[in-house]
Amino acid sequence: MNTPLRRLATVVLVMFVGLMASATWVQYFQADRLNNDSRNVRTLYREFGNARGPIVVAGDAIALSTKVEDSYGYQRSYTNGELYSAMTGFYSVVNGRTELERAANEELTGRGDQLFFSRIRDLLTGRQPEGAAVETTINPAAQQAAFDGLAGQQGAVVALEPSTGKILALVSTPGFDPNALASHDIAAAGAAYQALSSAPGNPLRSNATQETYPPGSTFKLVTATAALESGQYTPESTLPAPERLTLPQTTATIGNFGGGGCGADPITLADALRISCNTAFGQLGLNVGADALRAQAERFGFNDPDLTIPMKVVESVFPAEMDLPVTAQSAIGQRDVRATPLQMAMVSAAIANGGQLMTPYTVQTVRSADLHRVSETEPTLYSTAMSPGTAAAMRDMMVGVVESGSGVAAQIPGVQVAGKTGTAQTAEGQAPHAWFTAFAPADAPRVAVAVIVEHGGNAGNEATGGRVAAPIAKAVIEAVLGS
Repeated sequence: MNTPLRRLATVVLVMFVGLMASATWVQYFQADRLNNDSRNVRTLYREFGNARGPIVVAGDAIALSTKVEDSYGYQRSYTNGELYSAMTGFYSVVNGRTELERAANEELTGRGDQLFFSRIRDLLTGRQPEGAAVETTINPAAQQAAFDGLAGQQGAVVALEPSTGKILALVSTPGFDPNALASHDIAAAGAAYQALSSAPGNPLRSNATQETYPPGSTFKLVTATAALESGQYTPESTLPAPERLTLPQTTATIGNFGGGGCGADPITLADALRISCNTAFGQLGLNVGADALRAQAERFGFNDPDLTIPMKVVESVFPAEMDLPVTAQSAIGQRDVRATPLQMAMVSAAIANGGQLMTPYTVQTVRSADLHRVSETEPTLYSTAMSPGTAAAMRDMMVGVVESGSGVAAQIPGVQVAGKTGTAQTAEGQAPHAWFTAFAPADAPRVAVAVIVEHGGNAGNEATGGRVAAPIAKAVIEAVLGS
């Protein structure tokens, strides 16, 4: 072969190798990115052309796909859509997917690794591919009680099973109807999304897991736990409880709810929690110190950016840098402390479970289309938040809150409830948020719950956590215990 031909052959070979490498790169290494690109119309048709698996609550499908005669093949629909919208999210031709529809998409479409053999079977038998069923941990009675309790007010409720981490209720209001977003009418679905995006209260964003709030006095559970864990305090330890606590290095002060005292000065730690004494807990925060408060908060789950249930949960925050005035304010759940309702339910659940905080989750079982169980969520330990002795002391103090303190509205005849109220100050001129977190029965806990009613709901400036949020928590607890 002469030199020109040899050079030409080399160029052709290099181009052929380059072409093969490029095709391999696109078809193999970039396959997932291209398949998941929202602009890939073929992916949409492929997904909608197969039967997407249902999302199931207590044996009933609350999200399912049915065969339709259009270019997509299957229509996604939701029963009790608004009730479950914070958990299911939506699945839409034009608007994509959110919440569990997004987090469990691989299972619902049948593309998950655990469904490999089901896909092989479908390929060999010619059977139409079907997605897997995702069975949730939700208790329908608790979910309904939470939704009814909020009664059109803006807020959220989360209920957990302390011993496992199962999420028994996950409600955010205002909710939305996912059916409007799931429409195959592109214009209608787009208009529905735009309307919800600009609606008051941002219905598309879950207040339970995607929004953080100042936790107010519910955070005193964290402060009291840090104090007991330090070994320097017991429930009988006394604290100064003036009408106003002057913050170090400033002329600013912390006052108590209603502007008065706490009934005694000094006051025991147990009584300070029972009546929610701000000045005592502000001083306790200063005594315990910012580092100990932060460490305790993080054992409960604060400052964790990676929590999923499997939906992504926004990070609850306890500040990294604090001076003394900020430390005192943070000890009562104000200033820059922020928490999701899920986070505050985790605090109560850890106390209820003897100090062991279990990882929260919403998916119990995944089943293939032939009902074969392909995966089961096993409870896992998230952290050891405190010693069993501290958990027992905190339980007893929380029982006092409900029996004769700020949380008496959560009392249930024949059931001992442990709880903590919170009335969190917000922006100037706005009504406070009403909080309540609790667990029951206190001696053998089956449910831990957190409730927030934003800006006091219907009660407005007259709202307190004990008046507004505690009755909702009571209803959810009764629903779980009665089911």
